[in-house]
Amino acid sequence: MSEQLHITTTPQKSLTLYDLQRMVRATLEARFAEPLWVSAEISELKVNRSGHCYLNLVEKGANDGAPRAEARAVIWRSAYGVMSQKFVDATGSSLAAGLRVLVRVAVSYHEVYGFSLQIVDIDPNYTLGEVERRRRETIARLEADGVWDMNHELSLARPTLRIAVVSSATAAGYRDFIEEIRRTAYRFEITLFESLMQGDSAEMSVVDALMSIAQNEEEYDAVAIIRGGGSTSDLSLFDSYHIASHVAQFPLPVITGIGHDKDVSVTDMVAHTMCKTPTAVATFLAEGVDREMNYLASVSTEIFALVNSCLHNADLRTHHYLAELRRLTAERLQSEHYRTTTLFNTICSHAQQRVASEEQRLQEVLRMVESYSVDNILKLGFAVLRSGEGVVTSASGIEVGQSIDICLRDGVLEAEIKNIQHN
Repeated sequence: MSEQLHITTTPQKSLTLYDLQRMVRATLEARFAEPLWVSAEISELKVNRSGHCYLNLVEKGANDGAPRAEARAVIWRSAYGVMSQKFVDATGSSLAAGLRVLVRVAVSYHEVYGFSLQIVDIDPNYTLGEVERRRRETIARLEADGVWDMNHELSLARPTLRIAVVSSATAAGYRDFIEEIRRTAYRFEITLFESLMQGDSAEMSVVDALMSIAQNEEEYDAVAIIRGGGSTSDLSLFDSYHIASHVAQFPLPVITGIGHDKDVSVTDMVAHTMCKTPTAVATFLAEGVDREMNYLASVSTEIFALVNSCLHNADLRTHHYLAELRRLTAERLQSEHYRTTTLFNTICSHAQQRVASEEQRLQEVLRMVESYSVDNILKLGFAVLRSGEGVVTSASGIEVGQSIDICLRDGVLEAEIKNIQHN
């Protein structure tokens, strides 16, 4: 460690503030004569009109994320242009707040402005490795949570027409998406949930937009996250665990169109469908409706052919049944005619026999009746007695001296009762 400075002061022999600052400056510059490589996160960055770049570097705590060390830093105009271009060429993005960097710094101390660091070099490979490390940590955490495939397993509505879009209203990518949607032949319902797409507040802004959509999920078929091209640092927003976790567990299918063709974020990986660009999202949605329309046309053709086939088969069956009905009807009529004729002949035969039988019986009855007629009885030698009251059939109704008529076959005798003998 460094040697302790022995400076003697008394109330009578004190130091001025300027003297103290000069001593601190001399001590620091003596102790840190050579530049040092230091890793830190850029919390603020500003390039002034003169071309100098002023930064604020922080080191955050591992648990709560609060700064545990902080320092001002500067890149002078003479070095900033070269250093910035070197970083862009290597990483594809500009120096910006939120990036973790490895910089070579010279310790500086000023009597008025205090402690600061002068950045004289930067290692872009460290930043690239840090971005990749954070991506891998996010992926591992999502897999450990068991949510990696949740959005992949959802099914898109058929067709997918009601789209909730998370994007900035002024972003070129959103305008490209809308223009491509308008070129399609379909009427999509697009609802924009405006969100910041860069800056310190972008992460929470995207999450808030997703939560707003989730509150009315039944009104939408899918979610599209739209963000045009940008620097690697800008697009690293979508490597955020919080955004990727919300997308992975979102109740609706999420379609992403973030960045350029080569850009693949963790959010892209967990989304239901990843498209290369915002325009590609519009194309994907239109092609999905195309497939549904083609499917409906194909089904319609199949139904038409099936209906025609069914009608043709039904027509054949109807003709067959009609011919069979005619044949069976003719056979049944012929059979019934034969049965009716037979039955008629049988009835006629039985009726004739019955009539003959009844005629014979009537003749016999007639002969019997005729045999009991008065003429026949009289011919047998019998006589009929009549009185004024009618035919006499009993002696009890006759008195002695009464006149009666004795009717014979060939005449009537008048007689008078002389005597009555009762049996």
